[in-house]
Amino acid sequence: MKKLLNTLYVMTSGSYLSRQGETVVVRQDDEIKLQLPIHTLSAIMCFGQVSASAPLLGFCAARKVTVSFFSMSGRFMARMVGPVSGNVLLRKAQYRRADDQAFTADIARSFILAKIANCRTVLLRASRERIGDTVLAGAADDLKTHLLNLSEPIALDRIRGKEGDAARTYFSVFDRLITSQKEAFVFHERSRRPPLDNINALLSFVYTLLAHDVASALEGVGLDPAVGFLHRDRPGRPGLALDIMEELRPFTADRLVLSLINLRQIKAEGFEKTASGAVQMNDATRKIVLTEYQKKKQEEIRHPFLNEKVVVGLLPHIQAMLLARYLRGDLDGYPAFIFR
Repeated sequence: MKKLLNTLYVMTSGSYLSRQGETVVVRQDDEIKLQLPIHTLSAIMCFGQVSASAPLLGFCAARKVTVSFFSMSGRFMARMVGPVSGNVLLRKAQYRRADDQAFTADIARSFILAKIANCRTVLLRASRERIGDTVLAGAADDLKTHLLNLSEPIALDRIRGKEGDAARTYFSVFDRLITSQKEAFVFHERSRRPPLDNINALLSFVYTLLAHDVASALEGVGLDPAVGFLHRDRPGRPGLALDIMEELRPFTADRLVLSLINLRQIKAEGFEKTASGAVQMNDATRKIVLTEYQKKKQEEIRHPFLNEKVVVGLLPHIQAMLLARYLRGDLDGYPAFIFR
């Protein structure tokens, strides 16, 4: 089983990354703040005004350490990877399957079925904790209906429509999953580009982290993160990473956001509204989210298909590996991740 390595998050503006021997060095104002051996890292994620030397970027490419750059709000800007790895035959199989409408609709249905099932589990768990909350139970029943509507093969456009209906059902009761700090964390609807409230700012940021991990995992097994099945080709969009994210978001991202709020690990003071109306986290809150995200990745679960204990951080790698096996014809179907 693949070993989960660390991700280095660089948050302080003005930081400069360079290479020294076999290590990555982080400097601020010419003072060394951190020095890490390259073999302990799988990725480096830089937020805000962070720069890196060319020798370091080449060093990371050679060691298969991805370096990504984001705005301070978490918007993806650029990503540096080394030479494309993996079997060219696998990528050609992926491209052929992406042009096969029947195959595309079938695997897209797997992603969405798993997403809806995982959203339903989130609601059912909350409903059990709050006996008598008929609204949550009712929404979970509605999601069950959406699952039944997807039990038979249908066209890709209809799958997208069913996914949209299920998402509206799920997010219509999302606010009821927030049990503390209600005055500062109220959820009305999903807003992106930009997020317009504290919860959407949190969701967007954590989804960005997850997308980065999934894209890296897909490249790790030799797949092209840009060529998806549910999310069709668009310049600059990691379509396949977004596909795999659908099944992972409720379990990894949504539950983390809810825990951060309900356990009061973050506070209203950690958010600010810009002149454009966008809501952003401050540096301290962003660090808390990153720390808890890393902790979440270290939690152990039993994978439902492999029936093995794995850490949550390996889920993107496992699902990428299973997808590669399916595309190669080693599996009869793609076993999407469904947690219970």
